[in-house]
Amino acid sequence: MDFQKYLARIGCSGACPPTLETLRYVHLSHLMTVPFENLTIHIGKRVRLELPLLYEKIVVMRRGGFCFENNGLFSWLLSQMGFDVTVLSGQVRNRFTGAYGPPFDHFIMMVKLDGHRWLCDVGFGSGFQLPLSLETDSPQVQSHGAYRLRSQGNFIFMEVKSETEVAGVGEECWTEQYKFTLEPRERDDFRAMCDYHQSSASSIFFCKSLCSLLLPTGRITIMGRRLIVTSLSSVDGQQDTKTTRDLSDEEITELLREKFGIVLHCPLTPKDVEIVPPPVTY
Repeated sequence: MDFQKYLARIGCSGACPPTLETLRYVHLSHLMTVPFENLTIHIGKRVRLELPLLYEKIVVMRRGGFCFENNGLFSWLLSQMGFDVTVLSGQVRNRFTGAYGPPFDHFIMMVKLDGHRWLCDVGFGSGFQLPLSLETDSPQVQSHGAYRLRSQGNFIFMEVKSETEVAGVGEECWTEQYKFTLEPRERDDFRAMCDYHQSSASSIFFCKSLCSLLLPTGRITIMGRRLIVTSLSSVDGQQDTKTTRDLSDEEITELLREKFGIVLHCPLTPKDVEIVPPPVTY
């Protein structure tokens, strides 16, 4: 495992000292080069979280992964680069069911730098593009949207700004994406939830095959047999336009190679079924 090869994989070159500028640079570079994807589950394989296996998959094979993989390896990269990294546990609000996942549902990390704390997440899909400051609850505007971290009790809620129509008038609202605490966690704490997301009818990753990548102009996603392209039409990403079309198996293979740099060595079974709402017992 060579973190310099990892940096080359995400297109980062030159000196990379552990500064805020570097942190922002590698965070955005990762999101624009390493897909958010769960295709391993849908080619009949299992996701494993040992760091050498994640390195082989993401750096050598030039694949992507979901949060346990992308953030798992990215946290190792930051540590190797000299950053002070703390692994955190998040609970994602399911956009299809509205329910929050259980603890260890989402792998994220906090970086402490010059007395300032930053939330990093390169494994969420349509999340923020640059590290978010944990020192403020004010909106943080980025290229693809506006985000804020709102504290409530022991939890911090990561929210995205959106527009809603009320009586024909557009109103600003904030949509919760996930919640987390600042309690330090270990990599092994996430193994059970990683297994859950590969086998549960209440998990989006089991119910829907997907591959998604951040673009300068928006985002490109394959979900099941659909191609979804989101284009930004305003500076803060609040008036996005979305186009969708159905794909053949051949088109999926071609798009994975051309748009995501992914070549699968086992047949993919595209999947897009309804998610079963989970029983909330936590």
